[in-house]
Order: sequence, then structure tokens, then C-alpha cells
Amino acid sequence: MNSRKNHICPVEIAGILDNRIRRWLQNPRKILEPYIEEGITVLDIGCGPGFFSIDMAQMVGKSGRVIASDLQEGMLQKLRDKIRGTELEERITLHKCEENKIGVSENVDFVLAFYLVHEVPNQEQFFNEIGSILKPNGQVFIAEPLFHVSKTAFEETIKKARAAGFTPVERPKVFLSRTAILKKG
Repeated sequence: MNSRKNHICPVEIAGILDNRIRRWLQNPRKILEPYIEEGITVLDIGCGPGFFSIDMAQMVGKSGRVIASDLQEGMLQKLRDKIRGTELEERITLHKCEENKIGVSENVDFVLAFYLVHEVPNQEQFFNEIGSILKPNGQVFIAEPLFHVSKTAFEETIKKARAAGFTPVERPKVFLSRTAILKKG
């Protein structure tokens, strides 16, 4: 979802997005457990090599689903390779988004945008599109890197989310991150 490809993590260094040290510092289960329930449909925007997608697929169980969306086919291929031949292959749908559009039409219960929104050139459009697919009472979890996104820039992002009809309801603690849980309405 970004026409400025130089800001997107290259596939060649995807390993920095999915390693033991990061798992220890930003454990997907600990971060997302309060928000992910069995049976829901989750959209992981900018899923990369699947750092969060795999844990979320385990959390939603056999009756749930994860739509793992990324702009780069190479990232989706890394995730495809990880889940090939496992039960998670049935729970994770890989989706290649477009440069300026997520392109998912299915309604979802939860959206994860982890270290992604600062890369989106048109955040207003981004939040409007999320709003069009998020189910009533659905939630959006936004996390941005503390060292890369200033407090002012993050609050500007929240302002754009509000303009699209979202309300911040929580600010969870995530290591080295600025975060917000948003709900529609």
C-alpha cells in the first residue's frame, strides 16, 4: 500500500522482522491475546513474513481465519513457505494488496497494522477502506515504531483515523512502540 517502495522493508532482509529476539521483545500472543478470539476473521495488513499472522491463525482456531496482506509477493511467499503442509494453510489466506488499496472486500472483526501506517501515503483513504470492511464492534490495532514515528506524527495519524469514524479506546503497552486500539463510531 505504498508507492514509495524505498520505505518498505525489502524482502531480502525479512529475517529482521521475524526472529527470536523480536519474539522475546514483542511476543505476538502477549500483545494480541486480549483482542483475538477463536472463530473471528483477522486482517494482518503488511504481514511481511508472517510474524503476527502465524500466531493469530493459531489463536483464531479452526473456525477462524487470518487474511495476511502485503504489497510484496516475496513476503507472501515467505509466509506461504512457512505454512505449507500445516493446518495453518487452511486458516491463512494470502492476499497481495495494491499500491494504494488493500483490496479486501470481506468483512473482518480485527485489523492489525503493525509498523505500517507511517508507510501509507494516503492515510485518510487507508482508514476509510478499513472502516468499510470492519464489522460493527470490530477493532483496529495500530502500532508504530517509537524511534521512527514522533508523538506528533502518531497523534496526526489518530486524528485521521477519527476523521474516518474511529475512536481510540485503548493505548496498549508494546516495547518501543506507539499504539492505539480503534473502534468504529
